[in-house]
Amino acid sequence: MKLLSTATTLLVCFAPLTVSGRSIALFGSSQAPIQVDSALSVPGDNPLNYCNDPSDYLVQIESVDLAPNPPLPGKTLTIKAKGTFQEKIEQGAYVLLQVKFGLITLIKQQADLCEQIVNVDLKCPLEEGEMSFTKDVDLPAHIPPGKYSVHADVFTKDDKRITCLDANNIEFKIGN
Repeated sequence: MKLLSTATTLLVCFAPLTVSGRSIALFGSSQAPIQVDSALSVPGDNPLNYCNDPSDYLVQIESVDLAPNPPLPGKTLTIKAKGTFQEKIEQGAYVLLQVKFGLITLIKQQADLCEQIVNVDLKCPLEEGEMSFTKDVDLPAHIPPGKYSVHADVFTKDDKRITCLDANNIEFKIGN
């Protein structure tokens, strides 16, 4: 459950400046860094995709970097994110969050964005303009192997889209 909490927190935290998911090798690090190769990929060293054209989103993400990439169980993951808010984000903003393990939906809920961003040492309101943060997250040593996907659609209290992000085929493996 701590893995889910970590993955969910990461993705939700990136949602306002971008959010989280990634491919992880359970033992060893022979896996190549994960990169999303698509026109909708979020800039930086990460596996994030926008759900659709981000030009109308209220946050314009400059970059999201993960170190190490891929993240490793039992290790500290450092997340660096940078972007610009087009307007102030106030209390009442929310995230529609879905986390799947293979075909099984583990989480499908609406979460209060302002309650979640405290996990990356931010708080509401999020002011208009540039913002960046760095956060270290200790990943659990034991992560169930399999493929995970995370979807976060983020809105203001007035239902304006802040961002929408996907992290698909986040794979936790046993062995190399």
